[in-house]
Amino acid sequence: MSKRVSFSPLWVGVLALVGFLVFINWPVEEPAQRQGSRATPVVTQIVSIQTFAVTLQALGTAKANESVMITPQESAVITSLNFSDGQQVEAGTILAQLNSNEQKARLNELNINLAEAERQLKRIQNLALSNSTSTQLLDEQQARVKAFIAQREVAQENLNKTFITAPFSGKLGLRQVSLGAYVKPGDVLTTLDDIATIKVDFAISERHLPSVNEGQTVFAESVAYPGIQFEGTITNVDSRIDPATRSFSIRTEIDNTAEQLRPGMLLTITLQKRVLNTLVIDEKALVPDHEDQFVFRVVDGKAVKTKVIIGERRPGKVQILDGVVIDDEVVVQGTL
Repeated sequence: MSKRVSFSPLWVGVLALVGFLVFINWPVEEPAQRQGSRATPVVTQIVSIQTFAVTLQALGTAKANESVMITPQESAVITSLNFSDGQQVEAGTILAQLNSNEQKARLNELNINLAEAERQLKRIQNLALSNSTSTQLLDEQQARVKAFIAQREVAQENLNKTFITAPFSGKLGLRQVSLGAYVKPGDVLTTLDDIATIKVDFAISERHLPSVNEGQTVFAESVAYPGIQFEGTITNVDSRIDPATRSFSIRTEIDNTAEQLRPGMLLTITLQKRVLNTLVIDEKALVPDHEDQFVFRVVDGKAVKTKVIIGERRPGKVQILDGVVIDDEVVVQGTL
């Protein structure tokens, strides 16, 4: 009679577990070890002497070349409005007229009185030729004529004040009053701006004073016109340094014939201090290490970490003072 061999399910499970653990812990040769070491691809750059513009930036607010609020000099009712919103006007253009009946009547009265006084003066002068009148009477009449002339000039000036004119050529703003409105000094009828030229005042640190001069070129940028630069010229450098901020103000003028810029715009001003011919590399090649800067030079096909001394910087570029020489090859990507 043959014997039957039976396996407990528990032993089957144990054997399966042992086999699985042996399988997952069996040493396997790494792919990298089988294939050997592989060089890391990098992008390099040849160090060269380039033209390097040293610039600084500041913020300034655009201002009109000339700007004024148009207000009356007398209190009266507006009888005439001769402009529209945004109109371009020339200097001397009559923008509005106030009620001038009283001023005209006063001027007419003085003209009549002056004419009579001059007629009396002429008669007295004729009498004085024959010694038929006194010198005192002649002097009094001459003084009376001069007084009327002075009063007429005052009356004429008062009449002129009822005509509101443009003090300079420019662009008008929005009309703030209506025909027939009663206005008084200080009430704004509209605004007038000469925006053919835009002025921009900005401040920079006193350490930049030696490199700033009148006539120097600047460039302005606005978020309203991305990628567009507006060229301007420095017209004045302030004669004083602000003792609180240790900075000084600069005024520049920008041609705005196309009227793209408007007063009140925030502008980024770029000032070119000087232009250098120097060693320049891409800023991406720098590897900071604490307070020092390094680059990786390519020597015999290998990257060698090299300390460098940097100078001026601008977006994307950096001046190298020491550490590399012309025609050195440095890594600009893949250094880390």
